[in-house]
Amino acid sequence: MDISIEQVEGYAATLSEMAVQYGVQLLMAIVVYIVGNIIINKLVSLVELALKKKQVEATLHQFLLSILRTLLKAIQIIVFASMIGIETASLIAILGAAGLAIGLALQGSLANFAGGVLILLFRPFKNGDAIKAQGHVGSVEEIQIFNTILKTFDNQRIIIPNALLSNGCVTNINVNGTRRVDMVFSIGYDDDIAKAKALLKAMIDADDRILKDHSNDIWVGEHGDSSINLFVRPWANAADYWGIYFDFMENVKLAFDKEGISIPFPQRDVHLHQAPSA
Repeated sequence: MDISIEQVEGYAATLSEMAVQYGVQLLMAIVVYIVGNIIINKLVSLVELALKKKQVEATLHQFLLSILRTLLKAIQIIVFASMIGIETASLIAILGAAGLAIGLALQGSLANFAGGVLILLFRPFKNGDAIKAQGHVGSVEEIQIFNTILKTFDNQRIIIPNALLSNGCVTNINVNGTRRVDMVFSIGYDDDIAKAKALLKAMIDADDRILKDHSNDIWVGEHGDSSINLFVRPWANAADYWGIYFDFMENVKLAFDKEGISIPFPQRDVHLHQAPSA
């Protein structure tokens, strides 16, 4: 097929117009992409500075920055594709549908993720705190995005999903630094209450671990079935709680024995009645 000079010139003019049009469009898209990179980096830096000022947990800090950067990059790529003439409406629809499907499939994981974000943001507990939650007691070893890891006091490892922790009751045992050591000691009804209380007070005063600037109470708490129950309530640093508790359990028994104060135990009298013989 013969091609005339006029046709060649027409094709050349068309190609030249297209090159100018799409070249300018591509150049503008590249400029916008570069400027977008600068804006994204600046925005991420500002958010990072704000998170540092708020002293957000390091794990959540990095995760939020990663999510923010990924979202901004996705928007940047969509804008770039739109500027160079790529149809983005169908792409956005596909991504939205895929996101919905993934969200429905990962409901439990997303709930744990949301719980982890709430825990790391509001910090009801932190690494090293002793907590009681979901029937477990232990020290917080690590707060992850989806789970919290506890180390029990007998060195077991417990992994609790964050959704349960964020929606359930959690007792932070040592967050305040001090704890009241609640103990009950029983004496007999025939024993001298004043003497027993004085002995317990002397033991409290002699223990340097007990905080003397707190109200360390000793009360008659109950009239039991076979004993008078004395409630002893000294205060101590959280780290000393169990040491004081176990020492008092042993030392009070030894001191009561030495001073002749009884520690009664439940007893039951059984009376046998013999039926009259026929």
